Amino acid sequence: MSYGQGYNPYNQGYAAPPGAFPPQNSQVSSQAQQWFAMVDRDRSGKINASELQAALVNGRGDHFSDNACKLMISMFDNDASGTIDVYEFEKLYNYINQWLQVFKTYDQDSSGHIEESELTQAFTQMGFRFSPEFINFLVKKSDPQTHKEVSVDQFIVLCVQVQRFTEAFRQRDTQQNGTITIGFEDFLTVAIGCSY
Repeated sequence: MSYGQGYNPYNQGYAAPPGAFPPQNSQVSSQAQQWFAMVDRDRSGKINASELQAALVNGRGDHFSDNACKLMISMFDNDASGTIDVYEFEKLYNYINQWLQVFKTYDQDSSGHIEESELTQAFTQMGFRFSPEFINFLVKKSDPQTHKEVSVDQFIVLCVQVQRFTEAFRQRDTQQNGTITIGFEDFLTVAIGCSY
């Protein structure tokens, strides 16, 4: 993925835009510093979800969703300010690159998005056995226009949400039988349906 140029399945993560000059900070990688400097448009030393969204483009040529950017900022925003500094940004930067590699693994046709069958395979390999109906629900929720594909930003959102809800579910599933007061898929359908 390149700054402002969209998702390219053949790139190896992020590359700094030409002419970017990073601040000198020996504890943060120069590549993360370069990206931080380009994304921090107001030069406040902090990045908010809007600035992050302006810098990230998915395989459809669209900017990452508001939901994805807010979720990613919140995951690394240690002081709950709604912004991240260069140290928090480096963690986010590495996190996005890790998810990008996972995404590329399942985007078998290198289309820049994941279709239902690829999403099914991804979740199966992550240890989930979801029904075709539930996978279809996830795709429709992620792609409200065509109901056919999941972009990289929505893939990250889905994976993070499923992970978080799975952890919450496991804490409440004291019998470890896959149910609490409602079925797991019903729980996820309601929870994800209300999440964004």
